[in-house]
Amino acid sequence: MVNNSQTVKKSGVNYFLQGFQLIKKPGLRSFVFIPLMINLVLFAGAMYLALGQLTELFDWMNGQLPNYLSWLHFLLWPLAVLTMLVVMSFIFSSVMNWLAAPFNGLLAEKVEQYLTGKNLNTGTSMDMVKDLPRVLGREWTKLKYYLPRALIFLVLFWVPVIGQTAAPILWFLFTAWMMAIQYCDYPFDNHKVSFDDMKFALKNTKGSSYSFGAAVTLFSMIPIVNFIVMPVAICGATSMWVDKYREAYKNPMIAPD
Repeated sequence: MVNNSQTVKKSGVNYFLQGFQLIKKPGLRSFVFIPLMINLVLFAGAMYLALGQLTELFDWMNGQLPNYLSWLHFLLWPLAVLTMLVVMSFIFSSVMNWLAAPFNGLLAEKVEQYLTGKNLNTGTSMDMVKDLPRVLGREWTKLKYYLPRALIFLVLFWVPVIGQTAAPILWFLFTAWMMAIQYCDYPFDNHKVSFDDMKFALKNTKGSSYSFGAAVTLFSMIPIVNFIVMPVAICGATSMWVDKYREAYKNPMIAPD
């Protein structure tokens, strides 16, 4: 499929939703499958171990409770499992960004080829292996950008008044911004665009960046569904790169939304 050369005016949410269609395309499914299976296998193994520990905890708790409170087991067990699913889903989303980074870049490359009909000529499989330190270094750059800012926002939750009002909103906006950075970075990085230049481009198209990141954030909060958020977001972000940045980035400045 060759993308129309005329830029289509779409919101970031539209690009994210387009990712659901792209992951089903025959030429792209195999590149979605590998990181998805890595995610599922690791998550299943961790869940098996965690459920074993949770079972032991509830067995011990049942031994401590009097008979008239035994009904608490049926109330707390599903709550505990649901909480564990949500927490582990968030943890695995972060871990998988590191483990699947080379595959994510490859998926972004194939999506761009599908949308433009042009080969990126990024090299052989051996070249991808040699490029691994640089790819992981890019993930480390994103993490260094994220951590100090995340700590500042988390501190706001403990500030009286602000912690109960502005902090949750600011945290959601910050998370949306980071999701845009995380997934839009793959097509930018495929073209060796620096991290700072990539941030500059996203800041100059804030409407698309934040709406895309907000959609990723909201879908990442849904257990099970968030398993496929990563490839969907990569596909959507690459589509946004093709429409908004691929040609325009050859110019010194990127026009804002």
